[in-house]
Amino acid sequence: MKNSEKYVAFLRGINVGGHHKVPMADLKKELQKLELENIVTLLNSGNIIFDSSSESISMLEKKVSEHLKKSFGFSIPTIIRKSELIYELLNKNPFKDVKLTKDIRLYVSFLRKNDKTNLKLPWKSSDNSYIIIGKKDQTILSVLDLSISKTPKAMGALEKYFGKDITTRNWKTIERIGLKLKAANDNI
Repeated sequence: MKNSEKYVAFLRGINVGGHHKVPMADLKKELQKLELENIVTLLNSGNIIFDSSSESISMLEKKVSEHLKKSFGFSIPTIIRKSELIYELLNKNPFKDVKLTKDIRLYVSFLRKNDKTNLKLPWKSSDNSYIIIGKKDQTILSVLDLSISKTPKAMGALEKYFGKDITTRNWKTIERIGLKLKAANDNI
């Protein structure tokens, strides 16, 4: 494939709580129909690494999302990032100053659009269980402390301030994607 670039697609709302089931093998087959190459799925929550010839990210998102809706019969919002963004996140390690305990969860959220918000960061929930520590372009970084609240309203806060065109992954998933990207590059 000429002028091929490596991308990561994040699908929202599949295989969660028994709803919108999408087997990864079927997902991979459908993506191959779109002439995406070197497709690797990671975890069951809709993380896909692939190569595609030069095309705008918004066009790729639309093409993938529309095709998956036709194939699986329900909307599958898709947010795509170039692999360089994942490497940049991992290299900067934005959570390096967070004291980790068994109750701390680290999250990276991806916005489809870089909508402006008047939210002053860092932002803390009223009970301090959820903190949005930063935002750069279309990426939001947040920390959840389950020792304070077992039923946090983290996604509600993100959607309230940034809209519903968003998807979130935990930091461990981003690290695993980074390892898969490195392995895929090592095999070239």
